[in-house]
Amino acid sequence: MLDFLQTAIWALVALGVLVSFHEFGHFIVARWCGVKVLRFSIGFGKRLVSRYDRHGTEFTVSAIPLGGYVKFLDERESAVAPEDLDRAFNRKNVWQRIAIAAAGPLANFLLAIVLFWGVFMGGTSGPVPIVDDVEQGSLAAYAGLEEGQEIIAIDDQPTPTWQALNWRLANRLGDSGHIKFSVRYPDSPLEYHMYADIDRWLAGQEVADPLAEVGVKLWIPEVSMQLAQVVDGSPAAKGGLKAGDEIIATDGRDFSGWEEWTSYIKARPEQQVMVTVVRDGAEQAVSITPEEVTLDSGEKIGRIGVLPVAASWPEERVRRYHYGVLGALSKGLEETWSKTVFTLNSLKKLLFGELSTRNLSGPITIAKVAGTSADAGWQSFLSLLALLSISLGVLNLLPIPVLDGGHLLYYGIEAIKGSPVSERVQMIGLQVGMAMVLGIMALALYNDILRL
Repeated sequence: MLDFLQTAIWALVALGVLVSFHEFGHFIVARWCGVKVLRFSIGFGKRLVSRYDRHGTEFTVSAIPLGGYVKFLDERESAVAPEDLDRAFNRKNVWQRIAIAAAGPLANFLLAIVLFWGVFMGGTSGPVPIVDDVEQGSLAAYAGLEEGQEIIAIDDQPTPTWQALNWRLANRLGDSGHIKFSVRYPDSPLEYHMYADIDRWLAGQEVADPLAEVGVKLWIPEVSMQLAQVVDGSPAAKGGLKAGDEIIATDGRDFSGWEEWTSYIKARPEQQVMVTVVRDGAEQAVSITPEEVTLDSGEKIGRIGVLPVAASWPEERVRRYHYGVLGALSKGLEETWSKTVFTLNSLKKLLFGELSTRNLSGPITIAKVAGTSADAGWQSFLSLLALLSISLGVLNLLPIPVLDGGHLLYYGIEAIKGSPVSERVQMIGLQVGMAMVLGIMALALYNDILRL
């Protein structure tokens, strides 16, 4: 229950920040253009909290936290007093209306730049992508990747860290042609270029981990067999295991590492095992019966409730970057641009069937990711906020009536032909746009439910 509440809180924080900045973009530019703003709302439906400023604008938080809106004085919606006609939105020239409509998405891009700037100001780091194992018959095996190689680039784009490598591979989803791997061996300056042919790569699949789909397992340090935590009330605690114990054998068997040992435990639900540990320099054996746990897939596994001491990464296997104020700003601009291009490219692939619609995510998935990223630290959470802000900005610029991009389309036509698009056409477009948006939202929510 506590985890659910934390996830919900972080999701609301993320949504509140993104919506506030988006609507503030519309609000501030409207004020600059002399438009009277009647209401600035975070959320929809029943108003929970509200107050008025000296300009008569109502600022409110509403009951349904799935967006927000800014309401302008407009003759098309209600009667306007003669003294306020020059402050009505519909009386402003087309270029002012274009500026107001575009300001929301632009505010999201500006927010992303600022967030990434903050992330890079704090410095970044990531593990070096060194191949530990290659799956037989995979793309990586076909290309000729080998254990010990460092993947330094994908398609000539640098991949200094795991995160960079995953982003480069994700950008190739649904593509045809070939993926170019640039690698080098430890302590060697020589680069080798390898190729794997692809044809609509994973076009019909939901992809959570592009690296796993390539068939590469990257090197990670071995996890210690020493216990960092024993969960209270767990089978391990009842059996007598304690934090600090070092596991040396189970049922008389030695194990190569933590992963092999946990696989042995998982395979024995409700079966007694004898675990030998070293405690205070002396060996002790304790009897434990793993509890049976049913996974989402229906598989039943054993669990005893222990966590190992965290693995220590060698400094040479981690890349660390530090930036000054201007350097961080430059990186923030670069990151915002690259993620915007990635988002647009992904939308194009969805439209042309090169990327499965199962990759669409709705509010449930976003909430879970927000909670996870918050647990991982402030840099992870800010990076997620920046990415979501970019997505919100791009989506709102799509030329779909109801969205800002639809309004910009109408105003663009008006600027060219010299007169507004007819009310009838706008009404039809509104109905079509609403149907499209609701359909996309329903599909994303359906995907969320399937992931649960």
